[in-house]
Amino acid sequence: MARQGTSYFRWLQGLLISSIFSTVYLLTPLYIISALIAICLQYPCKHAAYLYGAPLIISILTPSRQMLFLAKYMTSMVDYFDYEEVHEITNEECLKLANDGRKFILAFQPHGVISFCSFCSWINAPPELRCVQSAVASVLMKVPILKNVMGIYGLTDASSKNICKIFRTGQGVNGCVVLYVGGIAELFKTCKDEERLFLKNRKGFIKIALREGVDVIPVYLFGNTSVLSVLKTGILATLSRKMQVSVTYFWGKWFLPIPRDDKLLYVRGKPLGLPHIPEPTDSDVNHWHAKYVEEVSRLYNENREKLPTYKHKKLFID
Repeated sequence: MARQGTSYFRWLQGLLISSIFSTVYLLTPLYIISALIAICLQYPCKHAAYLYGAPLIISILTPSRQMLFLAKYMTSMVDYFDYEEVHEITNEECLKLANDGRKFILAFQPHGVISFCSFCSWINAPPELRCVQSAVASVLMKVPILKNVMGIYGLTDASSKNICKIFRTGQGVNGCVVLYVGGIAELFKTCKDEERLFLKNRKGFIKIALREGVDVIPVYLFGNTSVLSVLKTGILATLSRKMQVSVTYFWGKWFLPIPRDDKLLYVRGKPLGLPHIPEPTDSDVNHWHAKYVEEVSRLYNENREKLPTYKHKKLFID
């Protein structure tokens, strides 16, 4: 229910907006399959089949597009999750870094089923920082409906080739990226009772950062793993892992795709201070990866007391 200081209308509005994203994410695979079947079989009739499949056809023909202007219409989602931020480096300092030519990766963890904490950070961010694109699995950029709905936040291909291109050609914040370090594998570690990061062998982003001369700013997304639960076994879970996009069942309030209104906390640490090493050795990568793990653990342990659901939640690095 609505928290003190938040009207019931704002709470309900936030619930509806956040539920749009989770419901679309859950139902899109089923809709695509059913629309293709309806069109192929022209069932129940030709006109009805094409009318039902129209959103799919339009989405296929429409590229993913960032829509910065929508942020002002989504602020109730911030209230719904009682969202807060902790900055060890301010927004102004981030902008100055980027404008001075010091590009960076905003390394987000944990992934969660759907990253509502990062959605809220996008809504809450100044317009200049809202332009930073989020690197996602290539398949998400191609899935109809999802690419358009999630694309409002600004998506880009997470392949190393594309990320390097952004670093080399982008200017200011357009040369920086948000990267979900744990990826889809971390999604399946989502749990309300313990916090598990898929990180121990995730070193590619550190190697790229060293090679390209960009810094890494660790960001911890508290609450991402508690607002939704996910089915971790079965054929759909296996398919999700192989496709690098979730097509398995997940749930929140009342076992529906309605995210729980657990408190969300965005904690942004300081830049690690990575040097530019054009040909980093394994030793270089391991050293800075260990530094990143240390900083992520520190952010977690220093801030978890701020959320009731995290006080007794232990962090594991897998």
